[in-house]
Amino acid sequence: MKRFAAMQLKAHFGLSVSRACRLVSLPRSTYHYRTVKADNEAAVVQRIQTLIAAHKSWGYPMIHAILRREGLVQNHKRTWRIYQAQGLTLKLRKRTKRASVLRLELAEPTRPNERWAMDFMSDGLWNGRKFKVLTILDIFTKEGLAIEVDTSINGYRVTRVLDWLILTRGCPAVITTDNGPEFAGIVLDQWAYHHQVRHDFIKPGKPIQNAFIESFNGRLRHECLNQHYFSTLLEAKQIIEGWRLEYNTFRPHGSLNGLTPEAFKRAWEDHQKTPESQLTVCTV
Repeated sequence: MKRFAAMQLKAHFGLSVSRACRLVSLPRSTYHYRTVKADNEAAVVQRIQTLIAAHKSWGYPMIHAILRREGLVQNHKRTWRIYQAQGLTLKLRKRTKRASVLRLELAEPTRPNERWAMDFMSDGLWNGRKFKVLTILDIFTKEGLAIEVDTSINGYRVTRVLDWLILTRGCPAVITTDNGPEFAGIVLDQWAYHHQVRHDFIKPGKPIQNAFIESFNGRLRHECLNQHYFSTLLEAKQIIEGWRLEYNTFRPHGSLNGLTPEAFKRAWEDHQKTPESQLTVCTV
């Protein structure tokens, strides 16, 4: 608006550019600035279409985080303009207003392997046959440590998955679960005692006390299980494992400042190796 006013003063009253800019409090650099459109518009459009084709449940914030990470865009307004022009906006179901309640503050871990969370989900094949899904999450790094898929998973199977994780990444200090029979049985209790792992149970009917794994399960349901018809159990295992790997290594996370869980863990480990971090640890 100020640029237009300065142009009118120059055109109708014969003022110089510098005098017109002073009268309307406009920097001369702004007056002379001309918008330069980015020449990678086609590349941005193609990348957005590729991401949407592969991840139909991803919305504009996720797409923008990936485009910015890849150096294709900087301003979120440009991403939103292209996103809208391509007709890619998701139709979200409106939620009914709920009563305001006191939110539970969950204990935040301060390092990897300090606290894991486990839970079960269920889904089905195209013919109606049901299968179970065991999910295990590192609450600090937000890594999906394992997703076990089978028609039946008992307590012994849970401990075998945990043993494999301990061999590959170390032993957790605490594991949080609900009170399901696979978790509350003697098998997992003996395993926790043998490995000196504290097993925390949430209160019955209070899934909010295990909110991190519930959030992870919600993303798994929305981005993977609801997007596929599984013809065989093997196909379900392969697709779900592929989603887990992408979740850990490619998908940006808002709670990690746009980093992937793998990148966040790497950054945390690098930070611990700095002299400042080592000095802090030694003086405590």
